[in-house]
This record gives sequence, C-alpha cells and structure tokens, in this order.
Amino acid sequence: MTPDHPASPGSPISNVKLAPSILSADFSRLGEQVAEATEAGADYIHLDVMDGRFVPNLTFGPVVISGLKSYTHLPLDAHLMIVEPERRIQDFIDAGVDHITVHAEACAHLHSVLSQIREGGCRAGVALNPTTPISAIEEALPFLDIVLILTVNPGFGGQAHIPEVLDKARRLRALTAERGLATEIEVDGGINALTAPAAVRAGADTLVAGSAVFNSRETVAEAMAKLRGSLAA
Repeated sequence: MTPDHPASPGSPISNVKLAPSILSADFSRLGEQVAEATEAGADYIHLDVMDGRFVPNLTFGPVVISGLKSYTHLPLDAHLMIVEPERRIQDFIDAGVDHITVHAEACAHLHSVLSQIREGGCRAGVALNPTTPISAIEEALPFLDIVLILTVNPGFGGQAHIPEVLDKARRLRALTAERGLATEIEVDGGINALTAPAAVRAGADTLVAGSAVFNSRETVAEAMAKLRGSLAA
C-alpha cells in the first residue's frame, strides 16, 4: 500500500480545500445557504447535477446554477452525474460554472469531452464510482485537472462513507506524483469530522461534504468550523 499523502512542505494539513455540496442544503433558501457557506470559509461550492438516468435521482440544472452566481464569489464546482454529458456541457459553461467533472462511466469519448470543457474555459474533471478502477482514466490524466473519487455510490446524499475506496486515492496520488502531474484529487461521499482526516491522509486535496455542512443540528458556520477543526487536530 502506498504511504499516506503528507501535507505540502510548510503547509498544514488544514490547507485542504472544502467544497460544501448544496445537495444537502435547504432548497427553499438555496441562495442564502450558498452565501452562508461562502462566509464560513468554503473554497468551492459543489453542485451535484443528476439527470434521473445515470443515477435514479433528479436535482437541478443550469438555470438554478446561474441564479446562484450572485450569492458567492467562489468557484462553482459542477459534478455532472448525467448520460451523454457532451450534449449539455455548453449549457453549464454558459451558466457560469468554473469546474466541470463528468463520469468516466458516462463518456464514450472521454478525451473529446475533456477538450470540450477546457476549450470552454473551465477546469476539467473526471469522477470515478467506488468500484471503477484508476485504469479507466490512466491515459486521460494528462488532459484533466481534477479527479473526483466517490466514496459512496452516486445518486443520493447522506450515504455512509466506504473507507476501502480511500486506497484508490492513495494509489492515484502516487501515480500522479510519479508522472509529475498536478492533478487535484477530490474525495466525495460520507465526509464529516470523523472521516475527513483519513481522506486527507489518503491524498485528498479537496473534500466535498453535504450533510456534514448543511443540517438541522448546527449552523453552516459551526459545521464548517467543526470540519476544519478535524483537519487541524
């Protein structure tokens, strides 16, 4: 097993980026919740887009996303859980997203899709379901900016974290370091104050958290502080 990924020289582990997922937010006041996450120190706003085909659930699309631009200055990190993403990428670019991550499992011509995203001025990412191997994207690594490792099966928020998947992040970290690639590794799925430290030790640069940030137990600011605190411990 590859050793756990250390923090960059001179940088504390707490410098890892946090990307609250609005999938768990209160949709009756979505803009306010995005603003709260921004004020609480989020680094990205994560957007889980679902089409009811690639995954069984439906969420939101470009119209909702474009409406969120006035509530945050942060990069909008769009995770497209949709079939044939190449047919909709321009819509999300026009809506103002900054990152677009597509699923390896949904792309017949992944290089073409990544090129489309980059040509539109966005950072390009690829997501891997829990049992999809790194080998599915190994040849695409030079053409992408972000790899999103899912530690739950996609489609619904609030699922339990699958810790075994973190070994994939470790192996990906070793592979990108070996090739001299500055690939950002995001980990998404069941991230909270208990699971976040292990995800970072496994190689995560960015943590996506939904119900750990947006919940009825605490304010968004309190939840974000707890998550940051778990990384500083």
